[in-house]
Amino acid sequence: MNKLFLSCLKATELIEKKLLFKLSVQERVQLKIHKMMCDACTLFEKQSNTLGKAISESSKKENVTIDVNNLKKDILKKIGEPE
Repeated sequence: MNKLFLSCLKATELIEKKLLFKLSVQERVQLKIHKMMCDACTLFEKQSNTLGKAISESSKKENVTIDVNNLKKDILKKIGEPE
């Protein structure tokens, strides 16, 4: 695939990566272009952000430490999606 255009799989990987690390300029541009054309990945990013915030807030309220990354991996395994 063209270096400028991403598949949805690669876009979702970058969306998750962005939660933990700073994306390179190329990655940010690729993701922005992809999301301009793909409503599904835009929605995925919103849902991922919402889920991450909810888990973090819940763990703070309950004074429990939750490894969000491992929790996400467990969820993906349970629904049969690649990590």
